[in-house]
Amino acid sequence: MSSPGSNSGQAYWKATLGLLWTVLAIWAVVSFGAGILFADALDSIHIGGYSLGFWFAQQGSIYVFVVLIFWYAARMNKIDRQHDVHED
Repeated sequence: MSSPGSNSGQAYWKATLGLLWTVLAIWAVVSFGAGILFADALDSIHIGGYSLGFWFAQQGSIYVFVVLIFWYAARMNKIDRQHDVHED
């Protein structure tokens, strides 16, 4: 017999894990994809005198990661409110 809140807890955990996998996928694509795997293809594009592959490895990935932190926090707050576990 399951408790009344167990279904809601499972839905919350599923939403949280979905968001986590999305964040990890974006992180992997940006860090390994743009900085390492696709660097040669991106090097044909230049920004401010530097190749785009170098730019992503040095600057672009940092910007993406900072935006990713704020996006994760906003999405997690939304999930918390949807499942009535917010802290307000």
